[in-house]
Amino acid sequence: MNLAHRWLCNSNRWRQVVGQFALPWTLEGMDLGTEVLEIGPGYGAVTDLLMGRVPHLTCVEIHEGMAEDLRRRTAGGNVTVLCEDATRTSLPPDEFDSAVCFTMLHHIPSPQLQDKLLREVLRVLRPGGVFAGTDSREGRGFRFLHWFDTLTVVDPATFAQRLAAAGFEQAQVDVNPYAFRFRARKPIHDAAKC
Repeated sequence: MNLAHRWLCNSNRWRQVVGQFALPWTLEGMDLGTEVLEIGPGYGAVTDLLMGRVPHLTCVEIHEGMAEDLRRRTAGGNVTVLCEDATRTSLPPDEFDSAVCFTMLHHIPSPQLQDKLLREVLRVLRPGGVFAGTDSREGRGFRFLHWFDTLTVVDPATFAQRLAAAGFEQAQVDVNPYAFRFRARKPIHDAAKC
């Protein structure tokens, strides 16, 4: 992330936006379960809010410095922080009741890697587990914030199809003028058919 982007994502203003708008809108009516995975926590604005709402939270952050800061800040609590690439984690399959990611998909350098992340999330979710998140919509301010930064905009109009192609079902995408939210479930397979 560039300097302006890092400043914004680590600001009290961003924490307010996450707490008042992004998190409540994205998780509206959801039960996250006991074991929750957060992908790309960055500076931990969402982590700070989730850790008080769920029994155990595992965070996967690719940036070593951010992962270490978050690990240090949450030590002794119900949070496990892994410094790994979320497109290919060391996590076991069928481990989590839910997975979430907030405004981070656009930081993944290509649509192909974004789709690989979707498949990895599917792998680590338990059958029936839910994947939910939000990301920003295309706009001049959004592009300006990512000047000399990684930006692979996710089109909300096609994201439900991408979730389905990764293996999810019941994919739903809702938009507002600035962002979109999504939810999808890992299928529950009939054991008798296997």
